[in-house]
Amino acid sequence: MDDLKKNNNVTEDTNVTRLPLTSDYVFKRIFAREENNSMLKDFLEAILNIHINKVEVKNPELTPNMADEKLGILDLKLDIDNERVVDVEMQVSNEHNIKERSSTYLSKPAAEQLKAKQNYKELKKIITINILKYNYLERNAYHSIARMKYEDTNPIEFVDMGYKKEEEEATNTFEMHFIELPKFKQKNPDCNTKLEQWLWLIDGSKEEKVEMSAKENEEINKTVKELNKLSKDPDEVAKYEEREWSIMRYNVEMKTNRELGEKEGEIRGLKIGEKRGRIEGEKRGRIEGEKTGRENEKKNVIKNLHKLNIPIEKIAKAVELNEEDVKAILNEKNRNFLL
Repeated sequence: MDDLKKNNNVTEDTNVTRLPLTSDYVFKRIFAREENNSMLKDFLEAILNIHINKVEVKNPELTPNMADEKLGILDLKLDIDNERVVDVEMQVSNEHNIKERSSTYLSKPAAEQLKAKQNYKELKKIITINILKYNYLERNAYHSIARMKYEDTNPIEFVDMGYKKEEEEATNTFEMHFIELPKFKQKNPDCNTKLEQWLWLIDGSKEEKVEMSAKENEEINKTVKELNKLSKDPDEVAKYEEREWSIMRYNVEMKTNRELGEKEGEIRGLKIGEKRGRIEGEKRGRIEGEKTGRENEKKNVIKNLHKLNIPIEKIAKAVELNEEDVKAILNEKNRNFLL
């Protein structure tokens, strides 16, 4: 809902508030349609920096109840030129697990391919594209790519085989893209590259940048028109709003559960601390009591031996104390002595 209020760019031809592409519902509603395939292809080429002949959307459906599903993920699962498997996801809320989720998305298609082909060499390249409406990585770049690379070991372990350069990439099968829109907006680039043009449209915060991008790129111009058309449809606006409310309810519920969990953990920790303190106190009291008991017992032995006219030298040896401590006990001048 905040996106709808904040992104109040009024289109020239429709005079309506444009729905934000940062909504996962709107994003998929635009790019999953077969008639919009050329837009999707151009958008992917901008991110992956490759030429694409054909892109197929494997999950184009938007089920009626999808907006009501708390954990329903509206991502795009794609096949590019029968060579790459791609998952595109729009992330609005920071759940602090996007790297782990991306790793899971990488492993699942790999397992499915192996199950079908049973041949590692025939694996398609697996790519995840995460478009984030928040800063996540501790990096300055707004577009970061994660690949599996070799890490140099201690130089003493190197063997000079005559190679001019150590190969950095361990495998090109897996690739993760992270696009952080706040960093992009902060950098405020011009619309010189295809990626900059697309990201200004997705960010949607500067209408002049959107207009400039649409003039430079026909596919972006077509996307703006589709977005305007979608924004005029009351049913689509209602579905967008329902999806936003669903996400908001989910986030509130998650926050409440997290706070309750933290409170329960705090109470449990206090109880454990009290119990440990009580046990420790009882243990310390028992030790002190036993110590006092041994002291009193030793005092009684010293006094009884003295009554029998046993020399102090022998009493001290019997109770394993020095003669001065024995004399002090007999004179009741020193009540704290070494055991």
